[in-house]
Amino acid sequence: MIQSDIDLQPYNTMTIAARARHFCSANSLEEVREALRFAQAQQLPILPLGGGSNIVLTGDFPGLALHLGMRGLEFEVLDDGVRIRAAAGENWHQLVMRSVELGYGGLENLALIPGNIGAAPIQNIGAYGVELKDTFEQLTAIEIASGELVTFSAEECNFGYRDSIFKGPAKDQYLISEVVLKLSGTWQPRVSYPALQQYFDEQGLARDALTPAQVASAVIDIRNSKLPNPVEIPNAGSFFKNPVVDAGQYQTLKTAHPELVAFEAGDHWKLAAGWLIDQAGWRGFRKNGVGVHDRQALVLVNPGHRCGSEVVNLAREIASDVQLKFGVTLEPEPRFYP
Repeated sequence: MIQSDIDLQPYNTMTIAARARHFCSANSLEEVREALRFAQAQQLPILPLGGGSNIVLTGDFPGLALHLGMRGLEFEVLDDGVRIRAAAGENWHQLVMRSVELGYGGLENLALIPGNIGAAPIQNIGAYGVELKDTFEQLTAIEIASGELVTFSAEECNFGYRDSIFKGPAKDQYLISEVVLKLSGTWQPRVSYPALQQYFDEQGLARDALTPAQVASAVIDIRNSKLPNPVEIPNAGSFFKNPVVDAGQYQTLKTAHPELVAFEAGDHWKLAAGWLIDQAGWRGFRKNGVGVHDRQALVLVNPGHRCGSEVVNLAREIASDVQLKFGVTLEPEPRFYP
């Protein structure tokens, strides 16, 4: 069950070649616990792996790379909607499409987001005006230190913009094994996001008569039109978070750059990181086998299958330039290991 000196290139969508001192693919809770006991006995750090779409391997991993492959998907019909129980190893997009096929609404805006279920709550995945927390009920996680199961409610997860307790106080302490979502029986389409509005206007579709399947189809079409398929062009999806600034900084930027793309976020403004990077001149840039996608500046690509340090160096150059030109700090979305 435990392998040694394993190449992790097949396990990350950036196709970065890095090796793990040990590797294990666990398909049940008991296999996860067995792997954790091995790691504890050897005093090894843990690298959790799912779909590998939100990590950047900056070098060889000196511990145990643990691939969470638990499967299981259950739809429980309720009086006021449906409850979905999904194991960590289930593919996120396939879950979305299965719910849409069954006629349930609530996840359609999150179609085609890469990765597996287990990683979704960690960064509170979101797209087109919807976040995971909007339908999240609870999750079950394995405490790494004890191997015991712990349940987290939505409140306990402390969700924020691309954030949760698992990126803060609980970082590296748990492995998510199951996620429970609840979709309302009184679904209404959420299509206020500009790209969706434009899509349905062009299609001549009335927004108040849309189905979950139509919204999912629109999201898929929009994403395919500008985002590269990791199978064809190695990437980790959106590389930077959209920076959030206060109203004063927004007004200053808007005055200096009238075409600034931003969205209200309470009493703050969320700036489109892709627009900032594009305006700074980075879209389509290539250097040392890595670069910026030519249709979406928010996506860094690795067509040369280069090492993680090349990706990180490019990201730092971009962030530094955006800081210099706009006075805005960009924060990476994927996690860097080790």
